[in-house]
Amino acid sequence: MAEDVATASSYREVQPQHMHLELTVDTEARMLRGSQRLDLQVLRETEELRLDTHRCLRVRGVRLEKNQGKHETLSWEEKPFTGYGTMVVLRLPSLLPSGARIRVIIDYEAADSPGVCWLDPQQTAGKKKPYMYTQGQAVLNRSFFPCFDSPAVKCTYSANIKVPEGFTAVMSANNSDRQGDTFIFKMTQPIPAYLVALVVGDIVSAEVGPRSRVWAEPCLIEAAKKEYDGVIEDFLKVGEKLFGPYVWGRYDVLFMPPSFPFGGMENPCITFVTPCLLAGDRSLADVIIHEISHSWFGNLVTNANWGEFWLNEGFTMYAQRRITTELYGPAYTCLEAAAGRALLRQHMDTSGEDHPLNKLRVKIEPGVDPDDTYNETPYEKGFCFVSYLAHLTGDQTKFDDFLKAYVNKFKFQSILADEALEFYLEYFPELKARGVDKIAGLEFDHWLNTPGWPPFLPDLSPGEALMKPAAELANLWSSTPLDTETISKVDPTKWRTYQLVYFLDRVLELSPLPNGNIEQLEKFYPKISNATNAELRMRWAQIVLRNDYQPHFHKVRDFLHCQGKQKYTLPLYRTMQAGSEAAQALARETFIQTCPQLHANVQNYVKRILGT
Repeated sequence: MAEDVATASSYREVQPQHMHLELTVDTEARMLRGSQRLDLQVLRETEELRLDTHRCLRVRGVRLEKNQGKHETLSWEEKPFTGYGTMVVLRLPSLLPSGARIRVIIDYEAADSPGVCWLDPQQTAGKKKPYMYTQGQAVLNRSFFPCFDSPAVKCTYSANIKVPEGFTAVMSANNSDRQGDTFIFKMTQPIPAYLVALVVGDIVSAEVGPRSRVWAEPCLIEAAKKEYDGVIEDFLKVGEKLFGPYVWGRYDVLFMPPSFPFGGMENPCITFVTPCLLAGDRSLADVIIHEISHSWFGNLVTNANWGEFWLNEGFTMYAQRRITTELYGPAYTCLEAAAGRALLRQHMDTSGEDHPLNKLRVKIEPGVDPDDTYNETPYEKGFCFVSYLAHLTGDQTKFDDFLKAYVNKFKFQSILADEALEFYLEYFPELKARGVDKIAGLEFDHWLNTPGWPPFLPDLSPGEALMKPAAELANLWSSTPLDTETISKVDPTKWRTYQLVYFLDRVLELSPLPNGNIEQLEKFYPKISNATNAELRMRWAQIVLRNDYQPHFHKVRDFLHCQGKQKYTLPLYRTMQAGSEAAQALARETFIQTCPQLHANVQNYVKRILGT
């Protein structure tokens, strides 16, 4: 089994078969109380069981279930592990041989957990009731329940969740029921610990397809239904055509409170997404397509450790763009991919191309939180590598067939890059015979282990018809004197969202603009500077900061107040901190005001950026 330095668990000696949670959610005390039952199989003889936990999780008792419902109390010891977790060591009554099966019950409670987020009513969209959600990726669920917190380990789970009156619970499970204030869940497919997810709040649902519904606070449900009614099934059908059966049963989408730190989290059966996706015009639906793609790449075939995260995200980016190509054509997909490439360029310009995190295979040292390695590289450089593998075949249909075979071969497993690439060469023996894994400068080993810009970039020329006018208009805005006559002949506000995004990315690259041009840009395009679409607001905020356009600093502040998505929040704080004294003051003032509504991880990242 793959090495994973981010877990203290005895995952190589003991394998979980099933987990059951029996929990009471106390929204007033902000605490989870209850028990966990683990059905385990011994892989190698052992007399102890180690599980990942957290200092905020208190074990109250441990029992070994014996015949006829009898129990034997076990001794346990909590030990330090890293800054992001501890371990609990359970002493078994005897040396257990390989193949033995045991059932352990752990009574525990958890409060102030980084993986369990408690929101005050004012932090929600409806501002009426508190809200709780869990976020497990990468190694946070050890603060939700004791576990084998490694993506290498998968098992089924069930849960009985008791909530206060008037609240609803949902989980990443393919079966659910309700008895009074207790919600009953079963996940019959094996998943890693990080994909177990729970939400408790004032939430309702609406059907949007034969196997999909949207969930949201009551004040958002109509907007959510309008945005996604009928479209999710289209996405699923194309995914199944390309990658094989959708095995998870339902595909629901839950629109989270504004402080949710991610665009989306691919929890099986129910994706959690930011309310920023409610653009009103379905223009940000590709985020849902990305999360749907994880149903095959990430959830079904999973990276065995977080150093190989590109196996989850690079394949998913490729799958997302295959789906959008089928639905919207190559020009749209290339335009969106160009926006992704721009994000990778920004990241590498900031970090330096030779930064060790700019490898696909990242060596995570013991004690380093895998979350601290998060960046664009596994997504966009990973996409380039998968695109290169497709390019080598010279036939899109053949590569689509390979992806189906890859999913079927490794479904419900956790793998390393070496296994994926070995299967690729076995599937295409003619490529193996040509030695495509050793082409100078494009060696598979070079892709995995050398930091830097991708040695192969997929052809985005089908998007040129959309990109060229956007780039030309951006160049006009960077010139002096300003050619307003030519500029006025083009109205970018009539473009599709990603063409507009491409234009703003080019303006950002060319910033700071010549003196006075930013004022003219704002006057020409009030629909951009006053946009409600989060992708446009984010880019306008960056342009404002890069040009130190202080009359619009309030736009930056307002955007950071209305959402807490990590991908939007951190770049803006980095830009403010690198900017003028006024921009730095804006950063400090805004963070003081918004800190309580941000996810704990995002709070810590911003503190590091600001040096506080």
